[in-house]
Amino acid sequence: MKATIFNIQKFCVNDGPGIRTTVFFKGCPLSCLWCHNPESKKVQTEIFFDVKKCIGCGKCVPVCPKAGHNFEENIHIYNRENCIACKNCSEACPAGALESVGYEISVDEIIKEVLKDKTFYDNSNGGMTVSGGEPMLQFDFLYELLKRAKEENLHVCMETCGFAPSENYEKIAPYVDIFLFDYKISNAEDHKKYTGQSNELILKNLKMLDEMGSKTVLRCPIIPTVNDTDEHFEAIGKLAESMKNVIEINVEPYHPLGSGKTEMLGREYELKDITFPKDETVSKWIEKIKKHTKVDVKKA
Repeated sequence: MKATIFNIQKFCVNDGPGIRTTVFFKGCPLSCLWCHNPESKKVQTEIFFDVKKCIGCGKCVPVCPKAGHNFEENIHIYNRENCIACKNCSEACPAGALESVGYEISVDEIIKEVLKDKTFYDNSNGGMTVSGGEPMLQFDFLYELLKRAKEENLHVCMETCGFAPSENYEKIAPYVDIFLFDYKISNAEDHKKYTGQSNELILKNLKMLDEMGSKTVLRCPIIPTVNDTDEHFEAIGKLAESMKNVIEINVEPYHPLGSGKTEMLGREYELKDITFPKDETVSKWIEKIKKHTKVDVKKA
């Protein structure tokens, strides 16, 4: 059994307690306009094309079996509709202008890589985090990976958007120490508008996990002009206060770092006019949430 991931990142300190290794799965059922990992949206391997790095050597042209690359008046034209992500072009590109994103890997290979840093986990109360994308989209593989991780006595965190069958969350809950659970938008209509899906199933799963006793960190991306409202801040606080096992609220201020990657995937980034919020603005967001809960609230 294999899954498609796009990165195994070591020495992470923001994906759960201690020093962690984070495994990033490809594929997500949501389509958030502000996504900072746009390469995670599709399960399939994709190709980044950074036109600024292209040196015009043309080595990608003859190796593409689908005529995906050509040059017109010394301008590199990448025909993505022809691309089958065979990786020939990225392997031939000497300048790194073409880069494949996503590769298949087995449970054994992931565990072997994660265990290389077990000493750091033991000394910092860290472990392995699975992220994405949405790990639940490749559920059978995820289930086997989490079971193996616990067999190796690894502390496990899982980042999730919450949009997956409830029975699957019930099945994996015993193997996850902390769920890093996204709470993006409290208004149901706006949630569907900005993420492509309703938040009904998400809230159902969040409350079910809480009733099961699963520890949860609420991760709240705050996007100016989208969900930076007093109503949403109040909803975050009240939601946390209504549950028994929310151990922390993380405010994740918007950043536009996904815009460049979105463009390298040949897509349009829709929030071009929004930039980093000021620190004082983020502090005000945190204080507004704190008014409605005793749960610790901090910037992620």
